[in-house]
Amino acid sequence: MRKACSKQRTLSGRVELMMTVLALLACCAFSPNFAIAEEPPPLPLSPPSPKPPLAGEEQQFYLDAKQGWFWYEEPLPETEEAGQPPPQSLTTPTMDDHTSEELWNMHPDDFQALLMAFQKKAVQTPSEENVLDYLTMQDIARRKAAAYANVASYVIQKNPALDLGRDYPVTAPGVVARIRMQNEEVNRTILAAGEDHALLYFTRQSCPYCVEQRQILGFFIDRYGWQMKAIDVDEQPATAARFGITTTPSLLLINRHHQDFLPVGVGVISLNELEQKLYRAVRLLGGDITPTEYSVYEFQKGGGLDPGSLLKQ
Repeated sequence: MRKACSKQRTLSGRVELMMTVLALLACCAFSPNFAIAEEPPPLPLSPPSPKPPLAGEEQQFYLDAKQGWFWYEEPLPETEEAGQPPPQSLTTPTMDDHTSEELWNMHPDDFQALLMAFQKKAVQTPSEENVLDYLTMQDIARRKAAAYANVASYVIQKNPALDLGRDYPVTAPGVVARIRMQNEEVNRTILAAGEDHALLYFTRQSCPYCVEQRQILGFFIDRYGWQMKAIDVDEQPATAARFGITTTPSLLLINRHHQDFLPVGVGVISLNELEQKLYRAVRLLGGDITPTEYSVYEFQKGGGLDPGSLLKQ
C-alpha cells in the first residue's frame, strides 16, 4: 500500500513538471520579445577565377608526377610513346629464320640479343626442340670465341711487341728473375733516398696496433738507416691536423728539399708493403714517374706495361 502511494506521488510530480514546462514554452511563444532565429540567407557565390594555363614543361611534370622507379613503374624509353606497347621483337625466334652463315657473321650485339631470346624461350617451354635451338646458338658462340682466341694467338706470335711475356714472364725461371730485379731496384732506390727523405710516424699511447708497427719500422730502419720521427697525436694535435691524420698508426714520407709529402701507410703494414710503397712514393716525389706510371718498374719502361710508351714510339 505504501509502495503504491509512493509511485502515485512520483507520477503526479512528473506530470506537474511537464505541465509547467509546456506553460513556459507557450508564454515564450506568444511573447512579443521572443523570436525564433532564422538562418541568414546564403551569400551569393562568385564564380571561381580561371587559373592560368600551365606551361608545357610544368604541365608535363604534373602528368608524370606518379611515374618512374618510385612508383615501381619502369619509365618508357624516349623513343616510345605513352599508351603504345613496346615492340615485341625476338620473343619467339626459330632457327629456321636464320642460316648458319648469317648467324656467324651477325653483329655481336644482335647475336647476344638473339641468344638471350632463345634462352628465354627454352626456359619458358623446355621442349626438346627449344633446348636444342638454344644449345646450337651456344655452340656457335663458343666456336666464334675459339676463332677469335686462335687468331689472337697467331697475331701476338707474329707481332712480338704485343707479347707481355718479355715484361711479365709467367714461367718459373722468368718469375724468379722478375722478382729478383724488382727487389734489387726497390732496395737500391730506398737506400739512395735515405739521405733526402724521412718518415713521420703518427702514434698514440692507447693504440695497440702502434706497438706492432713500431717493431716493423725497427726492422726497416736497421736495413736502410732512414730517419724516423714519432709524433703522438694526443700530445701534438696541431701537427696531426696539419697533415690530416685521423688514424693511428700512420706513416708519411717527407722530403727535406720541398714541402710535398705523401702518405705511405695507414694501419699496420708489412715490411714488404712498406718497401713497395716507399719505392713508388720516392720516385713520384722525385719526378721520375707520373701517376700513370706509378706501378711501373724502371726495367719495364718502354715495354708493354708502360702506359706512356705507346706515345713515345
